[in-house]
Amino acid sequence: MPTRRTKTGAERTALAGDYDVLVCGASFAGLAVARELRGTGARVLVLDRYEIGERQTSACGIPTEWLRAMGLMGSQRQVFDRLVVHTPHGTSVLRLPWTFSTFDYPELCRLLWEQSDAAFETAKVDGRSGNTVHTDRGVLTAPLIVDALGWRRVLASRKHPARPGAHGSASSYQPPDAPLSRGLEVHPWGAGDEMEIWIDRRYVPAGYGWSFPAQDELRIGVGSFDPRFHVKDTTVLLAEDLEREPVRYQGNWIPHELREATGDGIFFVGDSAGHCLPLTAEGIRTALYFGIACGRELRQVVEGRQSAAEALVRYGDFSASHHWKFRWMLATQRLVPRVPPRLLHLAIGRMQAKRFVDWSFGHYLAIAPPEFALPAPPRAPRSRAPVRVAA
Repeated sequence: MPTRRTKTGAERTALAGDYDVLVCGASFAGLAVARELRGTGARVLVLDRYEIGERQTSACGIPTEWLRAMGLMGSQRQVFDRLVVHTPHGTSVLRLPWTFSTFDYPELCRLLWEQSDAAFETAKVDGRSGNTVHTDRGVLTAPLIVDALGWRRVLASRKHPARPGAHGSASSYQPPDAPLSRGLEVHPWGAGDEMEIWIDRRYVPAGYGWSFPAQDELRIGVGSFDPRFHVKDTTVLLAEDLEREPVRYQGNWIPHELREATGDGIFFVGDSAGHCLPLTAEGIRTALYFGIACGRELRQVVEGRQSAAEALVRYGDFSASHHWKFRWMLATQRLVPRVPPRLLHLAIGRMQAKRFVDWSFGHYLAIAPPEFALPAPPRAPRSRAPVRVAA
Protein backbone atom coordinates (compact mmCIF):
# COMPACT_ATOMS: atom_id res chain seq x y z
CA MET A 1 0.00 0.00 0.00
CA PRO A 2 1.22 3.56 -0.68
CA THR A 3 2.78 5.46 2.18
CA ARG A 4 1.85 9.06 2.72
CA ARG A 5 4.93 11.22 2.32
CA THR A 6 3.83 14.47 3.94
CA LYS A 7 6.99 15.86 5.49
CA THR A 8 7.71 15.14 9.15
CA GLY A 9 10.19 16.31 11.76
CA ALA A 10 12.70 18.95 10.73
CA GLU A 11 11.53 18.72 7.10
CA ARG A 12 7.99 19.64 8.09
CA THR A 13 8.11 23.38 7.43
CA ALA A 14 5.10 25.59 7.86
CA LEU A 15 3.12 26.13 4.69
CA ALA A 16 1.44 29.46 4.08
CA GLY A 17 1.00 32.03 1.34
CA ASP A 18 -1.21 33.81 -1.13
CA TYR A 19 -1.60 32.39 -4.62
CA ASP A 20 -3.57 33.14 -7.75
CA VAL A 21 -4.84 29.57 -8.06
CA LEU A 22 -4.87 26.68 -5.59
CA VAL A 23 -5.40 23.24 -7.14
CA CYS A 24 -6.17 20.71 -4.41
CA GLY A 25 -5.53 17.20 -5.71
CA ALA A 26 -2.70 16.02 -7.98
CA SER A 27 -4.11 13.13 -9.94
CA PHE A 28 -5.54 13.30 -13.47
CA ALA A 29 -8.02 16.15 -13.01
CA GLY A 30 -5.83 18.42 -10.89
CA LEU A 31 -2.79 17.96 -13.12
CA ALA A 32 -4.91 18.70 -16.21
CA VAL A 33 -6.07 21.97 -14.64
CA ALA A 34 -2.49 22.97 -13.83
CA ARG A 35 -1.38 22.07 -17.37
CA GLU A 36 -3.84 24.55 -18.86
CA LEU A 37 -2.43 27.41 -16.75
CA ARG A 38 1.11 27.05 -18.05
CA GLY A 39 2.67 30.24 -19.31
CA THR A 40 0.11 32.59 -17.75
CA GLY A 41 2.51 33.91 -15.13
CA ALA A 42 -0.04 33.07 -12.46
CA ARG A 43 1.15 31.78 -9.08
CA VAL A 44 -0.35 28.29 -9.12
CA LEU A 45 0.13 25.82 -6.28
CA VAL A 46 -0.91 22.16 -6.51
CA LEU A 47 -1.48 20.32 -3.22
CA ASP A 48 -1.80 16.61 -2.51
CA ARG A 49 -1.21 14.36 0.49
CA TYR A 50 0.87 12.08 -1.76
CA GLU A 51 3.74 12.82 -4.09
CA ILE A 52 2.77 13.22 -7.74
CA GLY A 53 2.25 9.79 -9.26
CA GLU A 54 2.71 7.98 -5.96
CA ARG A 55 -0.76 6.52 -5.43
CA GLN A 56 -2.32 4.69 -8.36
CA THR A 57 -6.10 5.06 -8.26
CA SER A 58 -7.46 2.72 -10.95
CA ALA A 59 -6.76 0.09 -13.57
CA CYS A 60 -5.31 2.94 -15.63
CA GLY A 61 -6.76 2.48 -19.08
CA ILE A 62 -7.86 5.11 -21.59
CA PRO A 63 -8.64 5.49 -25.31
CA THR A 64 -5.24 5.66 -26.98
CA GLU A 65 -6.03 8.90 -28.81
CA TRP A 66 -6.24 10.71 -25.47
CA LEU A 67 -2.65 9.73 -24.69
CA ARG A 68 -1.57 10.89 -28.13
CA ALA A 69 -3.50 14.17 -28.01
CA MET A 70 -1.94 15.13 -24.66
CA GLY A 71 1.62 14.05 -25.38
CA LEU A 72 1.47 11.14 -22.92
CA MET A 73 2.30 8.20 -25.17
CA GLY A 74 5.48 7.58 -23.17
CA SER A 75 3.29 6.14 -20.41
CA GLN A 76 1.56 3.59 -22.67
CA ARG A 77 2.08 -0.03 -21.68
CA GLN A 78 -0.26 -2.08 -23.89
CA VAL A 79 -2.80 -1.43 -26.63
CA PHE A 80 -6.03 -3.29 -27.47
CA ASP A 81 -8.29 -3.18 -30.50
CA ARG A 82 -10.98 -5.49 -29.14
CA LEU A 83 -12.94 -6.16 -25.97
CA VAL A 84 -13.65 -9.73 -24.86
CA VAL A 85 -16.89 -10.04 -22.87
CA HIS A 86 -17.60 -13.17 -20.83
CA THR A 87 -20.98 -14.21 -19.45
CA PRO A 88 -21.97 -17.53 -17.82
CA HIS A 89 -23.36 -18.60 -21.20
CA GLY A 90 -20.44 -17.80 -23.48
CA THR A 91 -17.94 -15.25 -24.76
CA SER A 92 -18.36 -12.41 -27.25
CA VAL A 93 -15.67 -10.34 -28.96
CA LEU A 94 -16.28 -6.69 -29.81
CA ARG A 95 -13.79 -5.30 -32.34
CA LEU A 96 -13.38 -1.65 -31.40
CA PRO A 97 -13.38 1.25 -33.88
CA TRP A 98 -10.59 2.83 -31.82
CA THR A 99 -7.90 1.40 -29.59
CA PHE A 100 -7.72 1.38 -25.82
CA SER A 101 -4.44 1.50 -23.89
CA THR A 102 -3.30 0.66 -20.41
CA PHE A 103 -0.62 2.96 -19.05
CA ASP A 104 1.84 3.39 -16.21
CA TYR A 105 0.29 5.70 -13.62
CA PRO A 106 3.49 7.28 -12.18
CA GLU A 107 4.88 7.87 -15.66
CA LEU A 108 1.69 9.48 -16.97
CA CYS A 109 1.52 11.78 -13.95
CA ARG A 110 5.18 12.70 -14.41
CA LEU A 111 4.67 13.54 -18.08
CA LEU A 112 1.53 15.53 -17.32
CA TRP A 113 3.28 17.43 -14.52
CA GLU A 114 6.16 18.35 -16.83
CA GLN A 115 3.65 20.14 -19.03
CA SER A 116 2.83 22.61 -16.25
CA ASP A 117 4.85 25.30 -14.52
CA ALA A 118 2.99 25.21 -11.20
CA ALA A 119 4.54 24.65 -7.78
CA PHE A 120 3.74 21.56 -5.72
CA GLU A 121 3.58 20.70 -2.03
CA THR A 122 2.56 17.60 -0.09
CA ALA A 123 -0.09 18.41 2.50
CA LYS A 124 -3.39 16.98 3.66
CA VAL A 125 -6.24 19.36 2.80
CA ASP A 126 -8.69 19.49 5.71
CA GLY A 127 -11.21 22.07 4.48
CA ARG A 128 -11.62 25.76 3.86
CA SER A 129 -13.22 28.96 5.01
CA GLY A 130 -13.95 31.37 2.16
CA ASN A 131 -10.80 31.75 0.07
CA THR A 132 -8.62 30.12 2.72
CA VAL A 133 -7.67 26.44 2.44
CA HIS A 134 -6.70 24.70 5.69
CA THR A 135 -4.05 21.98 5.54
CA ASP A 136 -2.13 19.97 8.11
CA ARG A 137 0.86 22.22 7.41
CA GLY A 138 -0.81 25.60 7.52
CA VAL A 139 -3.24 27.83 5.66
CA LEU A 140 -3.17 29.08 2.07
CA THR A 141 -5.32 31.60 0.28
CA ALA A 142 -6.31 32.21 -3.34
CA PRO A 143 -9.21 33.83 -5.19
CA LEU A 144 -9.47 30.74 -7.43
CA ILE A 145 -9.69 27.32 -5.77
CA VAL A 146 -10.11 23.92 -7.42
CA ASP A 147 -11.25 20.79 -5.59
CA ALA A 148 -9.83 17.75 -7.39
CA LEU A 149 -9.62 15.70 -4.20
CA GLY A 150 -12.04 12.94 -5.13
CA TRP A 151 -15.55 11.88 -4.20
CA ARG A 152 -15.33 13.24 -0.63
CA ARG A 153 -15.61 16.77 -2.07
CA VAL A 154 -13.54 18.11 0.81
CA LEU A 155 -13.88 21.79 -0.04
CA ALA A 156 -17.67 21.76 -0.45
CA SER A 157 -19.86 23.78 1.83
CA ARG A 158 -20.91 21.80 4.90
CA LYS A 159 -24.44 23.08 4.49
CA HIS A 160 -27.07 20.66 3.29
CA PRO A 161 -27.84 20.80 -0.46
CA ALA A 162 -30.59 23.13 -1.59
CA ARG A 163 -32.69 20.36 -3.10
CA PRO A 164 -33.27 16.79 -1.94
CA GLY A 165 -31.01 14.26 -3.61
CA ALA A 166 -28.59 16.92 -4.85
CA HIS A 167 -25.73 15.53 -2.75
CA GLY A 168 -24.17 18.98 -2.79
CA SER A 169 -22.17 18.85 0.44
CA ALA A 170 -19.50 16.51 1.65
CA SER A 171 -21.46 15.68 4.79
CA SER A 172 -24.48 14.46 2.80
CA TYR A 173 -22.50 12.18 0.48
CA GLN A 174 -21.21 9.09 2.22
CA PRO A 175 -21.24 5.38 1.40
CA PRO A 176 -23.25 3.25 1.39
CA ASP A 177 -26.07 5.78 0.92
CA ALA A 178 -24.42 7.99 -1.71
CA PRO A 179 -24.47 7.03 -5.43
CA LEU A 180 -21.07 5.35 -5.35
CA SER A 181 -19.84 2.14 -6.89
CA ARG A 182 -17.02 0.26 -5.20
CA GLY A 183 -14.08 -1.41 -6.89
CA LEU A 184 -11.10 -3.51 -5.87
CA GLU A 185 -8.31 -4.93 -7.97
CA VAL A 186 -5.12 -6.92 -7.59
CA HIS A 187 -1.92 -6.57 -9.62
CA PRO A 188 -0.22 -9.92 -10.13
CA TRP A 189 2.90 -10.01 -12.28
CA GLY A 190 2.38 -11.61 -15.66
CA ALA A 191 1.28 -10.93 -19.19
CA GLY A 192 -1.86 -11.20 -21.27
CA ASP A 193 -3.13 -10.38 -24.75
CA GLU A 194 -6.79 -9.54 -24.20
CA MET A 195 -8.74 -6.80 -22.48
CA GLU A 196 -11.51 -8.80 -20.81
CA ILE A 197 -14.59 -8.19 -18.70
CA TRP A 198 -16.94 -10.62 -16.94
CA ILE A 199 -20.65 -9.90 -16.53
CA ASP A 200 -21.27 -12.79 -14.19
CA ARG A 201 -23.31 -12.81 -10.98
CA ARG A 202 -20.90 -15.37 -9.59
CA TYR A 203 -18.49 -12.45 -9.15
CA VAL A 204 -20.91 -9.57 -8.56
CA PRO A 205 -24.73 -9.30 -8.68
CA ALA A 206 -24.64 -5.81 -10.23
CA GLY A 207 -21.39 -4.83 -11.87
CA TYR A 208 -18.55 -6.59 -13.66
CA GLY A 209 -15.10 -8.07 -13.32
CA TRP A 210 -12.10 -7.21 -15.47
CA SER A 211 -8.60 -8.15 -16.48
CA PHE A 212 -6.49 -5.43 -18.11
CA PRO A 213 -2.95 -6.50 -19.07
CA ALA A 214 -0.28 -3.80 -18.76
CA GLN A 215 2.91 -5.23 -20.24
CA ASP A 216 4.42 -6.98 -17.22
CA GLU A 217 1.42 -7.09 -14.89
CA LEU A 218 -2.28 -7.87 -14.95
CA ARG A 219 -4.87 -5.60 -13.35
CA ILE A 220 -7.67 -7.90 -12.22
CA GLY A 221 -10.65 -6.57 -10.31
CA VAL A 222 -14.34 -6.50 -9.53
CA GLY A 223 -16.58 -3.44 -9.45
CA SER A 224 -20.03 -3.34 -7.86
CA PHE A 225 -22.70 -0.77 -8.70
CA ASP A 226 -24.15 -1.53 -5.26
CA PRO A 227 -21.86 -0.03 -2.58
CA ARG A 228 -23.18 -2.51 -0.03
CA PHE A 229 -21.68 -5.47 -1.87
CA HIS A 230 -18.19 -6.32 -0.60
CA VAL A 231 -15.94 -7.17 -3.51
CA LYS A 232 -12.81 -8.56 -1.83
CA ASP A 233 -13.79 -12.24 -1.83
CA THR A 234 -14.93 -12.21 -5.44
CA THR A 235 -11.87 -10.26 -6.59
CA VAL A 236 -9.77 -13.04 -5.09
CA LEU A 237 -12.07 -15.60 -6.72
CA LEU A 238 -11.65 -14.04 -10.18
CA ALA A 239 -7.87 -13.88 -9.79
CA GLU A 240 -7.77 -17.52 -8.73
CA ASP A 241 -10.04 -18.53 -11.61
CA LEU A 242 -7.47 -16.89 -13.90
CA GLU A 243 -4.70 -18.75 -12.06
CA ARG A 244 -3.14 -15.52 -10.84
CA GLU A 245 -2.00 -14.66 -7.36
CA PRO A 246 -4.19 -12.04 -5.64
CA VAL A 247 -1.46 -9.59 -4.59
CA ARG A 248 -0.93 -5.81 -4.47
CA TYR A 249 -4.46 -4.73 -3.64
CA GLN A 250 -5.93 -1.40 -4.62
CA GLY A 251 -9.50 -0.21 -4.12
CA ASN A 252 -11.65 2.87 -4.31
CA TRP A 253 -15.15 4.29 -4.27
CA ILE A 254 -16.32 5.41 -7.71
CA PRO A 255 -19.04 8.05 -8.20
CA HIS A 256 -21.71 7.15 -10.76
CA GLU A 257 -23.80 10.32 -10.75
CA LEU A 258 -22.83 13.76 -11.97
CA ARG A 259 -22.75 16.46 -9.27
CA GLU A 260 -22.76 20.24 -9.48
CA ALA A 261 -19.34 21.34 -10.73
CA THR A 262 -19.30 24.66 -8.90
CA GLY A 263 -20.53 25.87 -5.55
CA ASP A 264 -19.72 28.63 -3.05
CA GLY A 265 -16.97 29.92 -5.33
CA ILE A 266 -15.21 26.55 -5.73
CA PHE A 267 -14.49 24.68 -8.98
CA PHE A 268 -15.00 20.91 -8.65
CA VAL A 269 -13.41 18.57 -11.16
CA GLY A 270 -12.93 14.83 -11.51
CA ASP A 271 -14.55 12.57 -8.93
CA SER A 272 -15.46 15.54 -6.72
CA ALA A 273 -17.92 16.55 -9.48
CA GLY A 274 -18.95 12.97 -10.30
CA HIS A 275 -17.00 13.11 -13.57
CA CYS A 276 -16.90 9.33 -13.89
CA LEU A 277 -19.03 7.58 -16.49
CA PRO A 278 -21.73 5.26 -15.14
CA LEU A 279 -21.85 1.66 -16.41
CA THR A 280 -18.17 1.53 -17.45
CA ALA A 281 -16.77 3.43 -14.43
CA GLU A 282 -14.34 5.16 -16.81
CA GLY A 283 -13.11 8.25 -14.98
CA ILE A 284 -9.61 8.99 -16.28
CA ARG A 285 -10.63 10.34 -19.68
CA THR A 286 -13.40 12.44 -18.17
CA ALA A 287 -11.09 13.75 -15.42
CA LEU A 288 -8.70 15.00 -18.10
CA TYR A 289 -11.56 16.34 -20.22
CA PHE A 290 -13.25 18.35 -17.48
CA GLY A 291 -9.88 19.31 -16.00
CA ILE A 292 -8.92 20.89 -19.32
CA ALA A 293 -12.28 22.69 -19.46
CA CYS A 294 -11.83 24.04 -15.94
CA GLY A 295 -8.24 25.08 -16.62
CA ARG A 296 -9.26 26.99 -19.73
CA GLU A 297 -11.83 29.00 -17.78
CA LEU A 298 -9.30 29.76 -15.05
CA ARG A 299 -6.79 30.83 -17.68
CA GLN A 300 -9.27 33.39 -18.97
CA VAL A 301 -9.57 34.78 -15.44
CA VAL A 302 -5.86 35.07 -14.64
CA GLU A 303 -5.28 36.69 -18.04
CA GLY A 304 -7.99 39.26 -17.29
CA ARG A 305 -10.41 38.16 -20.01
CA GLN A 306 -13.27 37.24 -17.70
CA SER A 307 -14.18 37.44 -14.03
CA ALA A 308 -14.11 34.58 -11.55
CA ALA A 309 -17.91 34.73 -11.37
CA GLU A 310 -18.17 34.36 -15.14
CA ALA A 311 -15.77 31.41 -15.07
CA LEU A 312 -17.85 29.66 -12.41
CA VAL A 313 -20.98 30.03 -14.53
CA ARG A 314 -19.33 28.96 -17.78
CA TYR A 315 -17.61 25.92 -16.28
CA GLY A 316 -20.71 24.93 -14.32
CA ASP A 317 -22.83 25.15 -17.47
CA PHE A 318 -20.28 23.14 -19.45
CA SER A 319 -20.35 20.29 -16.94
CA ALA A 320 -24.15 20.41 -16.62
CA SER A 321 -24.53 20.17 -20.41
CA HIS A 322 -23.31 16.57 -20.10
CA HIS A 323 -26.08 15.52 -17.70
CA TRP A 324 -28.13 13.75 -20.36
CA LYS A 325 -25.13 11.66 -21.45
CA PHE A 326 -24.50 10.55 -17.88
CA ARG A 327 -28.21 9.90 -17.31
CA TRP A 328 -28.61 7.46 -20.20
CA MET A 329 -25.50 5.58 -19.14
CA LEU A 330 -26.81 5.42 -15.57
CA ALA A 331 -30.13 4.09 -16.86
CA THR A 332 -28.24 1.34 -18.69
CA GLN A 333 -26.21 0.60 -15.55
CA ARG A 334 -29.45 0.06 -13.65
CA LEU A 335 -30.98 -2.05 -16.42
CA VAL A 336 -28.18 -4.56 -17.05
CA PRO A 337 -28.38 -6.40 -13.67
CA ARG A 338 -32.12 -6.94 -14.23
CA VAL A 339 -31.68 -8.72 -17.55
CA PRO A 340 -31.70 -12.55 -17.27
CA PRO A 341 -28.14 -13.86 -17.88
CA ARG A 342 -29.06 -15.97 -20.94
CA LEU A 343 -30.88 -13.05 -22.56
CA LEU A 344 -27.97 -10.75 -21.73
CA HIS A 345 -25.55 -13.12 -23.43
CA LEU A 346 -27.72 -13.20 -26.56
CA ALA A 347 -27.93 -9.40 -26.58
CA ILE A 348 -24.16 -8.97 -26.23
CA GLY A 349 -23.66 -11.54 -29.00
CA ARG A 350 -25.75 -9.45 -31.36
CA MET A 351 -23.76 -6.38 -30.39
CA GLN A 352 -20.70 -7.90 -32.07
CA ALA A 353 -21.95 -6.62 -35.44
CA LYS A 354 -19.44 -4.10 -36.81
CA ARG A 355 -22.09 -1.51 -37.62
CA PHE A 356 -23.43 -1.56 -34.07
CA VAL A 357 -19.98 -1.56 -32.42
CA ASP A 358 -18.80 1.36 -34.57
CA TRP A 359 -21.97 3.33 -33.81
CA SER A 360 -22.12 2.65 -30.06
CA PHE A 361 -18.42 3.03 -29.30
CA GLY A 362 -18.23 6.08 -31.55
CA HIS A 363 -20.95 7.76 -29.48
CA TYR A 364 -19.27 6.60 -26.28
CA LEU A 365 -15.94 8.19 -27.27
CA ALA A 366 -17.74 11.40 -28.25
CA ILE A 367 -18.89 11.94 -24.65
CA ALA A 368 -15.36 13.21 -23.99
CA PRO A 369 -13.60 13.27 -27.36
CA PRO A 370 -9.79 13.37 -27.60
CA GLU A 371 -10.03 16.28 -30.03
CA PHE A 372 -10.98 18.43 -27.05
CA ALA A 373 -7.45 18.20 -25.68
CA LEU A 374 -4.98 20.80 -26.82
CA PRO A 375 -1.66 19.51 -28.17
CA ALA A 376 0.91 19.17 -25.43
CA PRO A 377 2.56 22.54 -24.79
CA PRO A 378 6.26 22.72 -25.71
CA ARG A 379 8.55 21.85 -22.86
CA ALA A 380 10.52 24.69 -21.33
CA PRO A 381 12.95 25.05 -18.43
CA ARG A 382 11.15 25.20 -15.11
CA SER A 383 12.00 25.41 -11.48
CA ARG A 384 10.94 22.34 -9.55
CA ALA A 385 11.42 24.12 -6.19
CA PRO A 386 8.15 24.58 -4.29
CA VAL A 387 6.95 28.12 -3.83
CA ARG A 388 6.66 28.93 -0.13
CA VAL A 389 5.87 31.98 1.93
CA ALA A 390 6.97 31.68 5.52
CA ALA A 391 4.25 31.33 8.12
